Amino acid sequence: MKRQGILGLGLGLALAICAALAGCSSPQAKGAKAGGPPPAVPVGVATVKQGDFNVYLSGLGSVEAFYTVSLKTRIDGQIMEVNFREGQDVRKNDLLIVIDPRPYQAALDQAKANLEKDQAQLVNAKAQYERNKVLYEQGVIAKQDLDTMQASFGTYEGTIAADKAAIQTAQLNLTYCYIKSPIDGRVGLRQVDPGNYVTAASGTAMVVITQLHPIAVVFTLPEDQLQSVATRMRQGTLEVDAYSRDDQTKLATGKLLTIDNQIDQTTGTAKLKAIFDNPNNELWPNEFVNARLLLETRKDAVTAPASAILRGPEGPFTYVVDNNNTVQMQPVKLALTQGATVVVASGLQGGEKVVTDGQEKLQGGSRVAPQAPARQNQQSSGNIGSTT
Repeated sequence: MKRQGILGLGLGLALAICAALAGCSSPQAKGAKAGGPPPAVPVGVATVKQGDFNVYLSGLGSVEAFYTVSLKTRIDGQIMEVNFREGQDVRKNDLLIVIDPRPYQAALDQAKANLEKDQAQLVNAKAQYERNKVLYEQGVIAKQDLDTMQASFGTYEGTIAADKAAIQTAQLNLTYCYIKSPIDGRVGLRQVDPGNYVTAASGTAMVVITQLHPIAVVFTLPEDQLQSVATRMRQGTLEVDAYSRDDQTKLATGKLLTIDNQIDQTTGTAKLKAIFDNPNNELWPNEFVNARLLLETRKDAVTAPASAILRGPEGPFTYVVDNNNTVQMQPVKLALTQGATVVVASGLQGGEKVVTDGQEKLQGGSRVAPQAPARQNQQSSGNIGSTT
């Protein structure tokens, strides 16, 4: 009896579940569910902007000192003075290093003494010639002896010329004892100390000076963009911004100086050089930077986030949100793409709202629940896109 009760209870529970399922699938239930409006689709929405738009060309570059000088000794000697601190800013003609000048001062004094001696011998030879000229006229000496005396003038004059050259050499060597800065710049780490003996044959730099004001940035651009840059250069000076290695921090603003005279065939790029005043030492030699060349400014350009543009069989399009939070497919024509921003030639107007996230859930006429876009519209640098 107990077993029959359990079977009866199980059969009743099964019949109840079947009845419930039948009620859920009944036409009346379907009609009730279909009668309500579909839920709005949550999407990211951004506003189309209209205004001046800067078109940049971006390239990877490195900072180069406008002038770099490695000071080496041109004479042999002991260093007597080092008149600079490491990292010091120096001016042109500042005295930096003194090499023992005494041996070269002695050589200069000796060369001057030799000159005085040879000049005195020339004066004596000319005096003897004048006296013997009278004796020749009186028939006392032969013409050959007189000619020999006159020929000695040339020997003494040549010796005097050599003495003067020796004096100039000694003066030059004495000048080399006082090593001065040839440019305005910053001194690097010192390589020698007072008391060191240096030689011209070693070729080792005693100190390196780099000019930081101004300073240069050399960067590369694809060869396809050179004609655009060259055309703009003929119209005026182009502005170049230097950004940090992570492309987030603007370091300095300068001017484009020149384009290299050849293209690197291995990479299909060309080098460009920009110059920066660098008043606060934002840029340092051999620093890697991202260079952004301002090619042009487009007036009243219509811009939208690149994430709002989709590609369809008939070309690019976007979903435009109206005042009722309903979306419609809108074909667009693009002028260029720069980073996360597109410039729209036609199809959109400033102030319109476009969907940037969640387009895969939409179709024409869908209701949406606008939200802030997941990817903010940032005008970052990039290459000019092709005109469509």
